[in-house]
Amino acid sequence: MLTDKRSFIEMDRDMESRNILDFPGYDEKLVAAREKSRENEGVICGEATIGGSRVCIFAMDSNFMMGSMGAVVGEKITRLFEYATERHLPVVGVTVSGGARMQEGMVSLMQMSKISAAVKRHDREGNLYVVLLTNPTTGGVDASFAMLGDVTLSEPRARVGFAGPRVIEKTLNQKLPEGFQKAERVLECGFIDAIVPRQEQREYLDRILKLHGYGA
Repeated sequence: MLTDKRSFIEMDRDMESRNILDFPGYDEKLVAAREKSRENEGVICGEATIGGSRVCIFAMDSNFMMGSMGAVVGEKITRLFEYATERHLPVVGVTVSGGARMQEGMVSLMQMSKISAAVKRHDREGNLYVVLLTNPTTGGVDASFAMLGDVTLSEPRARVGFAGPRVIEKTLNQKLPEGFQKAERVLECGFIDAIVPRQEQREYLDRILKLHGYGA
């Protein structure tokens, strides 16, 4: 939907998670996630063009354990940023996630800083990073690379935040306002630059890329 027809070339497709902590039931969850999503992991990475502009792009997959971030998700996104940095290409990231993958413990949480460091190196070289938040983008993904874009877009009504509203309500012992953590409210607070419906996203990204000197 976002890239030019037949332009997408996938990278690191064969990388798969392993049960590195011998977490009970994780092997079975991985098998079920691969069958449900028809993908090997919770993120798809590669190079493509949008309106003729070369980009590196990643898209998280909610069908694979709710787009949770484990070691392989972190490694694939980090490699994509390193590839883009070397070639001075912009990165477009489509996020959806329930957060860090608990079955990988601290190894999963480490991906937050690893990807963030790769984003920083990409930025230091003067390259563009555009994030497109989808529903939901939460947890460790929201607390790291999902909110580090030069331009941050969101789909309408997407939930964007760190902890879930029920957790926050119980912690604060008070009712949250209507629309809390919805994209429209997050936009009002200045954490999102624009809300863009799905049918308009390719053209919107094309304009952003052209404004930043990419493509024709």
